[in-house]
Amino acid sequence: MSKVAKKVSSLGTERLYQVIESPVITEKSTKGNEQNKVTFNVALDATKPEIKKAVEDIFKVKVTDVNTLRVKGKTKRFRGIPGQRRDRKKAIVTLAEGSSIDIASGL
Repeated sequence: MSKVAKKVSSLGTERLYQVIESPVITEKSTKGNEQNKVTFNVALDATKPEIKKAVEDIFKVKVTDVNTLRVKGKTKRFRGIPGQRRDRKKAIVTLAEGSSIDIASGL
């Protein structure tokens, strides 16, 4: 067993809920539901194996694939003062055939 597999198998319940921050509900992400893909905002330090384990344990589904991407925070101005939105990480989780997650119902 590799280091990553050992580390992921011992994730605590608290860490599982820290990995997945919120679902992404946009027009594009809801189209992904037709192809068994669900999009989540996840912690910046979360790895693909952690995300897979968290989704499987929290929602009781089988995950086949996890794709991640980092979204850099935009620089914006508020009353002439420059600021920056926070960086975030998105995970597009592909579910096995027959599995589904109803985002609208919540946890």
